[in-house]
Amino acid sequence: MTIVVTAAFSPKEGAFDQVVAALSPAISEVHQEPGCLLYAIHEAPNNQILMIEKWESAALLDAHGEGEPVKRLNASLEGLLEKPVVVTRMVPIPAGTAQQGEL
Repeated sequence: MTIVVTAAFSPKEGAFDQVVAALSPAISEVHQEPGCLLYAIHEAPNNQILMIEKWESAALLDAHGEGEPVKRLNASLEGLLEKPVVVTRMVPIPAGTAQQGEL
């Protein structure tokens, strides 16, 4: 069963571009990880950066969380965030069409 994750990053005042620059190399690396179906960042209206992820399974997501790209990403974010990253795991509830009713 797939797992959808959101991760909300709250950059410190003036650090938005630095956070994006820190996230970008990790995205390319994570796209190569087993089970990664989606790993993308978006600008939210409240000066947050929202990462949306989709993984083939919870086990592969767990492996991602322990991997080197995440460790390097966390180190590169040191001192750039106003508060800790808020991570939410979700299991899809399919509805409607197969393509439109599930992320």
